[in-house]
Amino acid sequence: MCKVILSAALLSFTMAAFAQTKPEDTEVWEPVPAVINPGTSTATPPGDAIILFDGKDLSQWDGEKGAPAWLVKDGAVTVVKGTGTIKTKETFTNFQLHIEWRTPAEVVGESQGRGNSGIFMQGKYELQVLDNYNNRTYSNGQAGSFYKQRIPLVNACKKPGEWQSYDVIWTAPTFNEDGSVKTPARATVLQNGVLVQNNVSLDGPTEYIGKPVYKAHGAGPIVLQDHGNPVSFRNIWIRRL
Repeated sequence: MCKVILSAALLSFTMAAFAQTKPEDTEVWEPVPAVINPGTSTATPPGDAIILFDGKDLSQWDGEKGAPAWLVKDGAVTVVKGTGTIKTKETFTNFQLHIEWRTPAEVVGESQGRGNSGIFMQGKYELQVLDNYNNRTYSNGQAGSFYKQRIPLVNACKKPGEWQSYDVIWTAPTFNEDGSVKTPARATVLQNGVLVQNNVSLDGPTEYIGKPVYKAHGAGPIVLQDHGNPVSFRNIWIRRL
């Protein structure tokens, strides 16, 4: 009897997982994080930081289609639509990451179509970049979220066209010899100096459709996403922990 019940439960879980075939199946719209006004802050790289982008060139990065084709101008690098993601040449496990980002001052689109990009830890786990200043979307897909997994504690977004910052403390997942998860990935994130993710654990790599599932992996790059919007980045540095 126990075996029958277990098999039925497993079958039900499997069917439910496969039933999630649309992006909307993993969108969470409630609760909506409260909107707050962030303070102002700057972050100068400490002495032991690896400078990933200093405003001059993309020598520390590779492009999805060869050399990075994003625009470097006035101390920032901006997504060029259709050129693909860029990723660091170096790979990382545990780290402290600082990155500043800016969505376009001219507002175009709404929800996920407005100032959309993303920062992938180890190339697999997306911290969402999005213009969520007076722009509602599903809560687990707004700025400050780990996409489709963890809703931010508050909405700390600045106005479109203003520079914002993320400071991330990342603990990589670990795996047993058989590939099963030993410890999940964990992260703490401050957006514009405000805590938006407090030592949260993740369920697996980012998925657009369906539930995340861990697969054993090692170190990975920092990846910046080309989502078709001209989002800019600057002052990117990282410390190995």
